[in-house]
Amino acid sequence: MSEEEQALYSLIDQAVERYRDHEGALIMVLHEAQEAYGYLPEDLQYYIAGKMNVPLAEVSGVVSFYSFFTTKKRGKHTIRVCQGTACYVRGGKRLVEAIKTELGIDVGDTTEDGLFTFEIARCIGACGLAPAIMIDDDVYKQMTPQKLHILLRKYYEAEKQSDEEEGGAAS
Repeated sequence: MSEEEQALYSLIDQAVERYRDHEGALIMVLHEAQEAYGYLPEDLQYYIAGKMNVPLAEVSGVVSFYSFFTTKKRGKHTIRVCQGTACYVRGGKRLVEAIKTELGIDVGDTTEDGLFTFEIARCIGACGLAPAIMIDDDVYKQMTPQKLHILLRKYYEAEKQSDEEEGGAAS
């Protein structure tokens, strides 16, 4: 086990001890584990089940029931395309197809480079300026596939610049 994994499992051990006697302890431990690890793969669920002395099926059931838990590795940025009625009618479906094509992933997937995770939102409250998408907490309104292409390029360029700055700082 790597030092990083040991540190992670130590954080989980601490969370288990901290919440052991609290109602809803499993959910609190899972939240902390996902915060630390980014997602909840099966081996991590197995570890948590053992530490909390509950069946793996119970842990897996909680993880699969609540939408805020994920068993897949997430990207640095989350793209959500609104598919509420106004957005859907005004081109939301075209945006979904544009993202699938541009990023080469399907809904629920993460790009190979780990930059984006792609999700669908039922409504993000921007109906008057539909279609809309969110990237992380930022809302982009009146999107088109062309505007989307330009926006995604900006994220890729910002990532490239960030990588170059980190590389320059490490030299």
